[in-house]
Amino acid sequence: MITGELRSKVDKLWETFWSNGISNPISVIEQISYLLFIKRLDDLELTKEKKAQRLNRPVKDPIFSGKDDPRRWSYFKNLDNPEEKLQAVRDQAFPFIKNLKGEAGDSTYAHHMKDAIFLIANPALLASVIEQIDKILDLLDKQAQTSQDQSYVDLMGDLYEYMLSKLTQAGQNGQFRTPRHIIKMMVELMDPGPREIICNPACGTGGFLVAVAEYLRGLKE
Repeated sequence: MITGELRSKVDKLWETFWSNGISNPISVIEQISYLLFIKRLDDLELTKEKKAQRLNRPVKDPIFSGKDDPRRWSYFKNLDNPEEKLQAVRDQAFPFIKNLKGEAGDSTYAHHMKDAIFLIANPALLASVIEQIDKILDLLDKQAQTSQDQSYVDLMGDLYEYMLSKLTQAGQNGQFRTPRHIIKMMVELMDPGPREIICNPACGTGGFLVAVAEYLRGLKE
């Protein structure tokens, strides 16, 4: 559950969107999700780069062209000019994630991203949102490191659950996310194999799909 300082920071981020004209809750969640995905891609690349540096090898299957790639979160977040930051995200990073699986449009990812629109047109708003997301994820990481019960994935699920609860229909639909320990138990009981097709028809925040991926990774290791 999101509480205390973390909840306060999420509320502040939400209010920042509202006060700058993006008041539809679904639109707010979409824009935050796009930026979180962009950051996640950069985090994965940073992990690859650190591993390659330790092994004194080139980066395996790089996502970006290098450290100065303007599509990278770690690059554009440090730009001093908000207008340049907006151009990097709106004109390069967002189109990149929208067409990440190719432009053929025949994948599930492409199907769901084909109508995606980046709504943040105000440079100052984007700069503020990027800064706030950075602080939220830093706090999330610190909580995960000090918690014995919740991992970073758990806390990220709680973050999405809290944001989804802000939708007007959330009170009618009940919880969006099954508790982590129940998900883990159900996956272990099903004992899925790497060649089986996984279906989660009531997918909310994707907790079952993530748990299956973690389970299969554990079998592989």
